[in-house]
Amino acid sequence: MEENKFSIAIPAYKANFLEEAIKSCLSQTYKNFELVIVDDFSPEDLKSIVAPFLSDERVRYYRNEKNFGAVDVVDNWNRALSFCTGQYVICMGDDDRLMPCCLEEYAKLIEKYPGTKVFHAWSQIIDEKGNVTSLLESRPEWESAISFLWRRWGRGCEQFIGDFCFDIEELRRQNGFFKQPLAWASDDISSFRAAMVNGIANTQTFCFQYRVNSLTISNSGNMDIKLKAKKMEKEWYDFALSKYMCQHETDDILLKFVKKQMPIYFYRENASLMYHGMRQSIFNFLFLIKNHTALDTSLKQVVKLFLKAIKSRIL
Repeated sequence: MEENKFSIAIPAYKANFLEEAIKSCLSQTYKNFELVIVDDFSPEDLKSIVAPFLSDERVRYYRNEKNFGAVDVVDNWNRALSFCTGQYVICMGDDDRLMPCCLEEYAKLIEKYPGTKVFHAWSQIIDEKGNVTSLLESRPEWESAISFLWRRWGRGCEQFIGDFCFDIEELRRQNGFFKQPLAWASDDISSFRAAMVNGIANTQTFCFQYRVNSLTISNSGNMDIKLKAKKMEKEWYDFALSKYMCQHETDDILLKFVKKQMPIYFYRENASLMYHGMRQSIFNFLFLIKNHTALDTSLKQVVKLFLKAIKSRIL
């Protein structure tokens, strides 16, 4: 079981929880791995946090000569990927944690489902103090790509880049992690592409902890950038689903449902972004009035959401 080597990549920028993230990686029961930390030209002294761990030959540290920033954060994911030498890779946040069994559970799935190119960890949500605040929904041990997408859109299952493990060769064949502004849906598209090869296998044990905090990238960025990212995501799925080849009758049923669900999913996602954006600033309302056509939304929807946002602020 120890024959496969894992690469754990941490594209790092924040110091707050980096030590915790590193310790969680080094506490794995499965020992054949490397830990690659890429400092995105952070203004904080990340090297001093990493330094005590560099005596472990599995740990390597790199610092970028310039900052990719939040909008282009996927470029740092792919830079980290370029340093990896394992057969499988996990790209996790600098504030998240792997549970001790994570790599061991992935290794079991890799052995059980040869030919599968992406694996997913059952996850917990933790707060800034490390307390578990919620548990994400469990998934079947193996499912097709379209079943995986149905759970995302039809069931609202949450997922993050750090709770996936990719076959590195397949990921590089796809030119690395799929780039989206602010990494919005980069995890979804990257994992769906890999799952299209031979499905996705899911751990049946909690293996990953995603930390929710005010510094999370998904909490940053302008509304207009996020809406443009959503439009790019929709265009990608429009093309991918038009080419999707179903392997059995169940997939046929799920594909029809997913295509039907798709406009509803993106309508709700965009409505949420616009509502919260207009709650924050009147300028976002003016931006939407001017650009609603380019963003595939109607003037009526913009005005309706604006009135809702105003009402919520008054109350």
